[in-house]
Amino acid sequence: MAKPLITIKEAHSIENVINKSRFIAYIKPVHSEDEAKSFINEIKSKHKDATHNCSAYTVGPEMNIQKANDDGEPSGTAGIPMLEILKKLDVHDVCVVVTRYFGGIKLGGGGLIRAYSGAVRDVIYDAGRVELKEAVPVTVTLSYDQTGKFEYELASTPYILRNQFYTDKVSYQIDVVKEDYEAFIHFLNRITAGNYDIEKEDIKLLPFDIATT
Repeated sequence: MAKPLITIKEAHSIENVINKSRFIAYIKPVHSEDEAKSFINEIKSKHKDATHNCSAYTVGPEMNIQKANDDGEPSGTAGIPMLEILKKLDVHDVCVVVTRYFGGIKLGGGGLIRAYSGAVRDVIYDAGRVELKEAVPVTVTLSYDQTGKFEYELASTPYILRNQFYTDKVSYQIDVVKEDYEAFIHFLNRITAGNYDIEKEDIKLLPFDIATT
């Protein structure tokens, strides 16, 4: 099985204050270099009055595209340290922009590196990393008398309940990792004695929380 790609699910931002300088870190999933550049320009437009808007991004399953920009900070103190955090945490297909409002106290080269790399690390952890896996989205429809047992058993499985709908029956939208699909069908048969309807969609890359041990 191919190694799952690690990314984040959605855009996020945080703010740190270090020696009176404000560091606002923005992160967003991107799927192309054009998307990354557009996001950078969006943040620059939002913070036209900032001292610096430094950026870094990776695009592609092997981080085929990697770019970093110091935006006027001393060379090597902002963009590259930001990019190195993306690589160290193995975060793919994301763009980060760290906006700085200078507070009057110089941080020095080492201080800048720690501030910018720390801002990226913090925004990644605050956003939460996910794994992109090949998965099968399904809709399972059950009668109401089956739902209690099904929901109880489903809660202890790795299958992700995305949504549910109520009509004369109950429909569950569930994401199942491709390799687990056969086991999922066995699970359904065991819980429902084969009394269910299922609609299967095409395989997609979908986000799953990173397993912790």
